[in-house]
Amino acid sequence: MFVLGIESSCDETGVALVKTQEAGVPRLLAHALHSQIDMHQAYGGVVPELASRDHIRRVLPLTRQVLEQAGHALADIDVIAYTRGPGLGGALLVGAGAACALAAALGKPVLGVHHLEGHLLSPFLSADPPEFPFVALLVSGGHTQLMRVDGVAAYELLGETVDDAAGEAFDKSAKLLGLGYPGGPQLSRLAEFGDPTAFDLPRPLLHSGNLDFSFAGLKTAVLTQVRKLGTNVCEQDRANLAAATQAAIVEVLVKKSLAALKQTGLRRLVVAGGVGANRLLREQLDRACTRRGVRVHYPELALCTDNGAMIALAAAMRLQAGCSQAVHDYAFDVKPRWDLASVSAAASA
Repeated sequence: MFVLGIESSCDETGVALVKTQEAGVPRLLAHALHSQIDMHQAYGGVVPELASRDHIRRVLPLTRQVLEQAGHALADIDVIAYTRGPGLGGALLVGAGAACALAAALGKPVLGVHHLEGHLLSPFLSADPPEFPFVALLVSGGHTQLMRVDGVAAYELLGETVDDAAGEAFDKSAKLLGLGYPGGPQLSRLAEFGDPTAFDLPRPLLHSGNLDFSFAGLKTAVLTQVRKLGTNVCEQDRANLAAATQAAIVEVLVKKSLAALKQTGLRRLVVAGGVGANRLLREQLDRACTRRGVRVHYPELALCTDNGAMIALAAAMRLQAGCSQAVHDYAFDVKPRWDLASVSAAASA
C-alpha cells in the first residue's frame, strides 16, 4: 500500500510517499520539503496569511516532485494522508483541502493525522528505530510533553507544559537577545561561544515532584537580564546569556525525561520535534541515559522539523495497526487545537 502524506501545519510544506511492508515499519520512498523561513524573517515570526498562501503555491509542485523521485504515478497512490491538526487554521486547511481534492479526483480514501503523532513516530524512519514501549519527549515549537507509548495509538500523557513550551522559550529568548527568526537555532549557535554559568537563570518546576514543565518564568528572567545589560551590551555577554538560557532549558528537559523513565520503569526514550535537533540536548541525554543503561532514539536531523514523511508514516502505521480507517468522505475539517491523548486507542475505546 502506498500512502502519500501532506504536511502544512505552520511554515513548512512537506510531501512524502511511503510504502507499507508485510512486516515491519513502512518504508520511505521519497519526500520533499519547502521551508518558509526566508519569507517570514522580515517579520520576525510566522505570518499566518502568508504561510497559507505559500502552502497553496507549493503543495502540488512538491507532490509531483515526490512522485517523480519515487518513480510512481498518481494512480499508484492508495491513501492520501494530511495533517488535520494542531497548527495554524488557515495553513491546515490548505493541506486538508489539497489532499481531499486530490483524493476525490483519484477516487482514493483520505486520512487526517495528528501532527504530534507524526513527530512521535518519526524516529521509526531512522537508521536506529525504537521498539514499543517507550517514553517519548515531544519538543516541537509550541508543545513540550512527556508520553508513555505502548504502541501505535496507545499514548498516556505523563506531563506537559503549563505555559510556554521549550521551543517558545528558545524563540522568545532569542528575540529578547536581538536574534532573528527562527530564534531557537540562532540562540543555539550563539550559545556555542558563551559561558553557561555566567548568568544564574531559574529552572522552573525542576523539583516540582511531577512531570510538568514551565518555561514562562525563564523567559521573564532572560528579559530581566537583558534590561540589566542595557542597550550597549557586548557580544560576549549576549553569547553568555544565550548559553545560560540553553543550559537551563536543556537541564529541565533532561531531568524530567529521566524522572519519567524512572516513574514508568521503561528503558527506552524517544525524542522528537524540532527542539530534538538541539546538539546540547542530544549530548546530555545520550550521556545521562548511557549511564543508566537506557536507549535513546531520535529522528534523522532532516526529519526533526515538520515534514510530510512523518505524516505519511503515522497514517500508514495507524492503518497497519487497524486503529484508523481511511474514508471516501471528502467533507474535511481541521483541528487547530487537538489533544494528542485523544487519538489513542484507550481514549477512543
